[in-house]
Amino acid sequence: MEEFSVISYSFRSFYCKTYIEGKLKGLFKEFVMGTGLIPADGEVWRIRRRTIVPALHQKYVAAMISLFGQATDRLCKKLDAAASDGEDVEMESLFSRLTLDIIGKAVFNYDFDSLTNDTGIVEAVYTVLREAEDRSVSPIPFWEIPIWKDISPRQKRVSAALKLINDILDDLIAICKRMVDEEELQFHEEYVNEQDPSILHFLLASGDDVSSKQLRDDLMTMLIAGHETSAAVLTWTFYLLSKEPSVVSKLQEEVDSVLGDRFPTIGDMKKLKYATRVINESLRLYPQPPVLIRRSLENDVLGGYPIKRGEDIFISVWNLHRSPKLWDDAEKFKPERWPLDGPNPNETNQNFSYLPFGGGPRKCVGDMFASYETVVALAMLVRRFDFQIALGAPPVEMTTGATIHTTEGLKMTVTRRIKPPIVPTLEMPTLNAGASVNLSEGDALLGQKGEVSSAHS
Repeated sequence: MEEFSVISYSFRSFYCKTYIEGKLKGLFKEFVMGTGLIPADGEVWRIRRRTIVPALHQKYVAAMISLFGQATDRLCKKLDAAASDGEDVEMESLFSRLTLDIIGKAVFNYDFDSLTNDTGIVEAVYTVLREAEDRSVSPIPFWEIPIWKDISPRQKRVSAALKLINDILDDLIAICKRMVDEEELQFHEEYVNEQDPSILHFLLASGDDVSSKQLRDDLMTMLIAGHETSAAVLTWTFYLLSKEPSVVSKLQEEVDSVLGDRFPTIGDMKKLKYATRVINESLRLYPQPPVLIRRSLENDVLGGYPIKRGEDIFISVWNLHRSPKLWDDAEKFKPERWPLDGPNPNETNQNFSYLPFGGGPRKCVGDMFASYETVVALAMLVRRFDFQIALGAPPVEMTTGATIHTTEGLKMTVTRRIKPPIVPTLEMPTLNAGASVNLSEGDALLGQKGEVSSAHS
């Protein structure tokens, strides 16, 4: 479904409970996410949403800006070594590792350290991610054949990987419970533990009364949802920038002016206006995911087509975002299409023609997290380096599943910028638990909250 009026109606009706999240994607998500926030329905979803959304408060986001900067700095060191050696780099896999390191620390205070090490847990995460991606596009649910998981080497690997991840999550939950029991901090609505500002710590400190299984499902959901999508956004952003040197120059000028040689802070986010528009435009051209699924709760008619109760409809965000009926120069990468002094584009102020984080009550609650994450990474990387498609690299083509990937990676030549700024140190300002963080609704990137995902509903 790609007709704008129909899509707009379905999302507006979604607010009125005519349409809910589609169940088809549950076929591949529930095996890894259980009853986490994305696959959950009904009362379970409402309860988990009310519990998880408060964890994404402003002080948590401020703490995450420091995390984004430190993780990106590790990537910068890796790229600096490649530039010294004259080696081309495959950026898609590096972005995937960057966002895995970030989400591990942000959600459950676990350092995957995947940018520098290949460990069993990192391989397990990618085994599960690949399986989820494959199941999302498989025409036959072969994994539902009872004997298949016992005889298929691939399914045995998936089961072993899931067990390893779940065991580690159970250990992290137990460790965090002990920390919460021993700490003397008083819980409040903007509670942050400076040693462990993770979402897991917030949930346990809040007295969230759920089973370890439910908590593990929530953590796994956030791990999957907040990892590959952000990596895909960065991959396609750098691909688009490689073809538009004038955009890169304008972007670098802003970053140099705003950041100088510092790490980004929460206060810088509303100043990095052009960097934000670059991410906005990248999400328009390469939405993650490219398709949303909704299920009808009652008989309806969409665009003249009868929709029966219980039927799923597929909403092509890709076609919506590239429709010449809705966008001037729809296929062109133009960050300037949104004024720098205007509001951050979202589904409501763009009248549902722009759905980078879905829409309705189950809109991604991680929209601000994901936006800040990608803006920080973008700003720090273009400040230090210039990026070009490597000579002899395979054509950059795409393959589509739950997100949009390249078919053969994004191989780039990375060079240090001429007269680069001083490399920032890791002497980060510590988060003051009593400090006030002021983010008004008009600030760039501050979105509406709905559901944890960048695998959006």
